[in-house]
Amino acid sequence: MEEGRERFKHNKVCVLVPTYNNEKTLEKVLSDVLAYTDQVIVVNDGSTDSTRSILQKFPHIIQLNYPHNQGKGYALRKGFETAVDNGYDYAITIDSDGQHFAEDLPKFINKLESHPAAIIVGARNMEQSSVPGKSSFGHKFSNFWFWVETGITMPDTQSGYRLYPVKLLQRIQFITKKFEFEIEVMVRGAWNGIALEHVPVRVYYAEKGKRVSHFRPFKDFTRISILNTFLVAIALFYIKPRDLFRGLKKKNFRDILNEQLFNPAESDVVKAVSVGFGVFMGIVPVWGFQLALAIALSFLFRLNKALVIIAANISIPPMIPLILFLSHYTGSFWMGDKAQKISFGKQITLELVQNNFVQYVLGAITLAVLAGVTFSGIAYLGLKLFNRPKA
Repeated sequence: MEEGRERFKHNKVCVLVPTYNNEKTLEKVLSDVLAYTDQVIVVNDGSTDSTRSILQKFPHIIQLNYPHNQGKGYALRKGFETAVDNGYDYAITIDSDGQHFAEDLPKFINKLESHPAAIIVGARNMEQSSVPGKSSFGHKFSNFWFWVETGITMPDTQSGYRLYPVKLLQRIQFITKKFEFEIEVMVRGAWNGIALEHVPVRVYYAEKGKRVSHFRPFKDFTRISILNTFLVAIALFYIKPRDLFRGLKKKNFRDILNEQLFNPAESDVVKAVSVGFGVFMGIVPVWGFQLALAIALSFLFRLNKALVIIAANISIPPMIPLILFLSHYTGSFWMGDKAQKISFGKQITLELVQNNFVQYVLGAITLAVLAGVTFSGIAYLGLKLFNRPKA
């Protein structure tokens, strides 16, 4: 056991216990943790029960006491700050309701020693019979949205049993204070290049009626849903395009085109559809948002992002007058007798678009569809010709 304690000290790891009105389980949780390390921080987040009296039995551990409940996220953030101030690089968070087992603490140290710059999550077995139905649903719901936001698959994104590299997390400004913080810290950690790992842990759920939970299904689920909506929007319109462009900057246009067109891991159909979709987005009348939407939707539809970006550049400045003219011309078929006839020799201006907005929009959408289908077909045939086995 002494060897285990030394590993905590050597790796600068503390155990962080946020607590709120868990008087029935807190003392046992702390006693179990102290069997493995005395590097413990407790954050009493405004408890109104006998928590303060219980903590008086443990004067040798670091304690933070707040008069009013602020939320689990706030308690964790203050705990992280306290851990760094006391010279710790890592903090293992364990809930005070007794659902986690201190016997699993060494698993986090083992993983830490091979992955020293990662958030390590304790993955629970959510298939066991004692797991409440709402917890099982929330678990799957959270895992799905985490994958959408980061592209990373994790077995358990709701577990509160985790190891955090608190020193690395200092550079991130967090915004949430309630249960949703545990989602925010993982997503924003991944966006900032912090690795995500997991270890299997056991979990105990007391029978109904004896279980103490401060999770408010309607309010907290709503807050988590709002946060996920916010994070998905940021991921689609900033993080994923940012990461994509960072990768593209390292290569020249010709290399990117060759690499993406002749990538054997991707089917000709996906490549052809990507070209057609890029052309469609380059023409469709959402000026100013075409590229951002094209990239975001290419992630959702799992298309070839580089080919979508290249094809979307059909709307480069020299091509705009031609696209505007063809859009108006195509729109005239929808307008019938009300159509405004123009010629390509006439000055093509934004004023022309404003004066014939309906004709332009109908024509641009139609042209975008036709051009997208045409370019998809051309790209598919071209790929089949180039990829034809030589005799």
